[in-house]
Amino acid sequence: MNDYYADLGVSREASSEEIKRAYRRKARTLHPDVNPGPEAEQEFKRVSQAYDVLGDPTKKQQYDMGADPYGGMTGSYGQGFSFSDIMDAFFGGAAASSRGPRSRVQRGQDALIRVDIDLPTAVFGADKEVVVDTAVLCETCHGDGKQPGTGTRTCDICGGRGEVQQVQRSFLGQVMTSRPCTACHGFGEIITDPCFDCSGNGRVRTRRTLTLAVPAGVDTGTRIQLAGEGEVGPGGGTPGDLYVEVQVLPHEKFQRRGDDLHCVVEVPMTAAALGTVLEFDTLDGPTQFTVKSGAQSGEVTTIRDHGVTHLRGSGRGDLLVTLRVLTPTKLDGEQEELMRRLAEIRGEQNPSARVSHVESGGFFGKLRDAFLGK
Repeated sequence: MNDYYADLGVSREASSEEIKRAYRRKARTLHPDVNPGPEAEQEFKRVSQAYDVLGDPTKKQQYDMGADPYGGMTGSYGQGFSFSDIMDAFFGGAAASSRGPRSRVQRGQDALIRVDIDLPTAVFGADKEVVVDTAVLCETCHGDGKQPGTGTRTCDICGGRGEVQQVQRSFLGQVMTSRPCTACHGFGEIITDPCFDCSGNGRVRTRRTLTLAVPAGVDTGTRIQLAGEGEVGPGGGTPGDLYVEVQVLPHEKFQRRGDDLHCVVEVPMTAAALGTVLEFDTLDGPTQFTVKSGAQSGEVTTIRDHGVTHLRGSGRGDLLVTLRVLTPTKLDGEQEELMRRLAEIRGEQNPSARVSHVESGGFFGKLRDAFLGK
């Protein structure tokens, strides 16, 4: 590999004048007219080649970045080499694709908001207005970030490349790395007159109202995607998506468990004993169901297809009604007498206590009892 700095006897930080003086000094002593012989001739050619590279600003820049116009890629110990070129060799040019100025136009980020809905909306679905605060396209500059009628200029620091090189010493020698230019932020160009409304970003923040179509069957945690309603990207780039996360508010009468609804209906003791037909309000409107004679507290009656609409698929869940038998707490004289006569007829004047087994509370209750050895 060619080490042109060593051939001329100058450091890598040498100025163009120092390089020129070093070449003239060596050329005078190695010129064939002054110092004949094959060794001096070869040395003179090597020094001339070094000056041809280091004396030309373009070739010198290529050499400092790791490319030798006469010898390919430089990389021997003690010489400068480009870390980006090594990355190209390992990753097939992937690093090279990221070089140069980057575009001001970029895709916008996705946005996430949370919306509260009531249970009927979750069951049947509905349209709901939501307010979002996101970045939108600047109407003054239409995304280019410039005041109308103005333009851009090439960055003086990076020369329009969008990146600058930095040489660092390491155990491998001098390593050259590239980083985005801090003056133009990697764009290679500087906006001379930024837009007053967006400060050159091409977008502004605003609050707007959207109509959200809430599908039937959503539950707390469900996310609804609105394509293209997220943040507009820098430079007026394609907007991201908006995700709306649903939070279903508690209902005063019905409780949701999966796609089924649960509620408690209170019935008088006499109605539970004799049986009756009850009418009560559901999310579908007034509904009747039959209470069989002798019904007990805790009994569950299932009303089909009165639950939550299945989010994926057809049909609905069920409504499960739990009975609660109400025992009167206050009786007048006549009512008390009737109750005593009923107890006498049924032989329940002096009833004995009857102990029954406590329900385990379903599968998980039985599993708990098994662990506890019950």
